[in-house]
Amino acid sequence: MRRRVFFVSDRTGITAENLGETLLTQFPDFEFTRTRRPFIDSQAKARDIVAQIDQAAIEDGAPPLVFSTLTDPDCQDIIAASRGSVFELFGTFIGPMEQTLKAHSTHKAGRMHGISDPRSYERRIQALNFTLDHDDGQRVEGLQAADVVLMGVSRCGKTPTSLYLAMQFNMRAANYPLTDDDLDATQLPAALRPCREKLFGLTIQPERLARIREERRPDSRYASLQQCRSEVARAESLMRAAGVPFLDTTTISIEEIATTVVQRFRPTQD
Repeated sequence: MRRRVFFVSDRTGITAENLGETLLTQFPDFEFTRTRRPFIDSQAKARDIVAQIDQAAIEDGAPPLVFSTLTDPDCQDIIAASRGSVFELFGTFIGPMEQTLKAHSTHKAGRMHGISDPRSYERRIQALNFTLDHDDGQRVEGLQAADVVLMGVSRCGKTPTSLYLAMQFNMRAANYPLTDDDLDATQLPAALRPCREKLFGLTIQPERLARIREERRPDSRYASLQQCRSEVARAESLMRAAGVPFLDTTTISIEEIATTVVQRFRPTQD
């Protein structure tokens, strides 16, 4: 079963897409074709999108799903009049919130992803710069300034988790890959010892790791199941001996990994 989906927003569309995608996961039997339309910030643009939605409805013989985070009431009305099944992700909640708070909302676009708080935005930029400078062990100086240092074998999810922590939580996240030399040792690598309290380990099932590495370096020792089993076993043994908490990333998402890290190192967010 196939259905078309439109994500419509007056700014980046990140909120519409994230929430819409979360809802779509509840219908695994459908194959969804997605169309993203950000920066719909005028009535003319809204009418253009309606033409696309209506054309899709005619071609498919079924109304497309439309996830909208438009804030302008006139644009909302234009989209609502389309042949799609429209889900107003802001409109659903703004009215009840206005009643509860006894105040009118701004109905302004871009409040979520704009630079509404310059200090928070600056912290995010600083966190990203730090994370990029300390990715994959390329720079070990200054690790003590990190909020968290992720450690684990190659390709277990350290880099994407670090970037997500920087982008979403303004955390200075470094990551360090455990090499064969590190894994043959009986203690933590020298670069990690001064920041022991900031260490968090990631591990992964060897079978999954081998599949990931095979895509990167086919038919290599690096990707062999035997090598993956050896590395994972030694990494977990090292982390246990050093008292470093670690998490198996095999079946959980980057978002879940990052949230686990945040709860441990920054349980209260500003």
